[in-house]
Amino acid sequence: MNKKSFLVLILFSILLTISCTKDFDEINNNPAAFTKASDGSLFNDVIGSLKPGWNEQFYINNEILYKQTQMAALFKEAWGNSTIGTEEIWKDYYTNLPNIRELQRRFALATPSAALNNMNAMVKIVLAYKTFKVTDFFGDIPFSDAGYGFLDVSKLRPKFDNQRSIYLFLLDELKWADENIDIAATAEPYASFKSFDKLFFGDLSKWRKFANSLRLRYAMRMSEKEPIIAGQIVSDIINNDKPVLLGCNFSNTVLEVAAIYPNLCGYKNESKIWSFREHKNLRMGSTMWGELSLHDSADGSGIFDARAYLFFDTNGDNKWAPYPQLPGGSTPAEGGFPYDKQRDKTGTYNVKGSPVNPCLNSPFNYFLISDENYIPDILMTGAEVHFLKAEAFMKGIGVTQNEGNASNEYLSGIQASLAFWRNTLSNSNLLDGTNFDTLVKIPSNLTLFALQNVVGFWNAVPQTDEAKLKLIYTQQWIDFFRQPSEAFALVRREYGKLPREVNGSQGALQYYRFVIPPSEIAYNQFNWASAYSSQGDLVTTKMWWMK
Repeated sequence: MNKKSFLVLILFSILLTISCTKDFDEINNNPAAFTKASDGSLFNDVIGSLKPGWNEQFYINNEILYKQTQMAALFKEAWGNSTIGTEEIWKDYYTNLPNIRELQRRFALATPSAALNNMNAMVKIVLAYKTFKVTDFFGDIPFSDAGYGFLDVSKLRPKFDNQRSIYLFLLDELKWADENIDIAATAEPYASFKSFDKLFFGDLSKWRKFANSLRLRYAMRMSEKEPIIAGQIVSDIINNDKPVLLGCNFSNTVLEVAAIYPNLCGYKNESKIWSFREHKNLRMGSTMWGELSLHDSADGSGIFDARAYLFFDTNGDNKWAPYPQLPGGSTPAEGGFPYDKQRDKTGTYNVKGSPVNPCLNSPFNYFLISDENYIPDILMTGAEVHFLKAEAFMKGIGVTQNEGNASNEYLSGIQASLAFWRNTLSNSNLLDGTNFDTLVKIPSNLTLFALQNVVGFWNAVPQTDEAKLKLIYTQQWIDFFRQPSEAFALVRREYGKLPREVNGSQGALQYYRFVIPPSEIAYNQFNWASAYSSQGDLVTTKMWWMK
């Protein structure tokens, strides 16, 4: 939806969307028109749109969310036009929504079968993921009538739905998906459809796990406002042992993840390094540093968590130096060029600045943000599922409160997180082919046990449920390092229970949401005004699920 005719956008969305032409493998057979595109072509476009956009990464993640979550420090605010990012998020959602509505229309008209149910479930799960993300950015949004303009012109300007109704509807849809996926039903039309699945590549067991994992995520997110409904969902998943994404299975590391991997999807992820190279202003902050190192020694001798080496790098002098989360007037001006592509050239990896333009503070790990092939765009991990279960057991949400179970899930989450990021970076290369493990030497003492010995429940101070919950939230926050939107949701939900440096208003959370993009206000003004006339369309308007 924008100022142009929404119908035109729908008819040409397959051709105009960047999801399969800029960054994603072009699988479609160049359909002549929207309604003639194959089911798989439409689904392929939707899967491609799961990747964060270029402007989303630049203007929203790098300029706003890393600072708001304090997962990193922003040493200079230079890109204040956040609407460039929110417009992209909005357009991505509403130009792909008609593809989903068309698929659902076709499924409703087709001969019912278990194979068709599998296809329908996959579409419902993707719709839920995309819609949860958008409503958690903006709050009340057009949903129930949105995306149907090609069928009903009266819905070209759809009404806004309140966030609570969107949540409850999507959670019911995910429940339907869990109950209707039939792993054995792989005949046509599913047999052809699955070749367009670039998320789980036709693995229906993973789709079912993703559905239940999302149910757990969003039930826990709304548990303060809807404790009874949330408890019922959590109980169904945990007490009935519903399949979910696994991080660890007893003593084994499993590392199941819902993510888009460029090397598996036939494209190079150029947008990520672009967003860092052009933005330039992110460094490791003192808040995150405080959770990775016991003290501030520049030689790294205080580091107890290997993720310090996986997420960050030393400065231009090969020293560990966080940028102050709350810089003062005496803080030296930061510079350097640690995200420029000259570091990909043989022998220049350690060049992060110059004598006249030094890199004084620790930047992000260059492999993590520059590798275009093996670093995935993460939707959800098994580690997150463990942390959600740990919180449920610690609070007694849907399950009997049990600190032992909470501790087991918490430690499994840490194990899964560390293993996932170690494994991911070990597969990473520079453009010249140099592997991460060749250039980055993680000290051998930074083991899983060393990490758990510092952050285990037994080290909670004081020894209270509240202190142990803070440990769970902290480890989940660290694991979200490359999922800024999820970290933003966690910070908004549990503000005050996460690592944070605050001095008066400095360092306090400035955003609860993003305002509706100007294009939507201009195009759909009546419905926007009806939705926001009482509460106000403000960044300080709380999400429905916030305390």
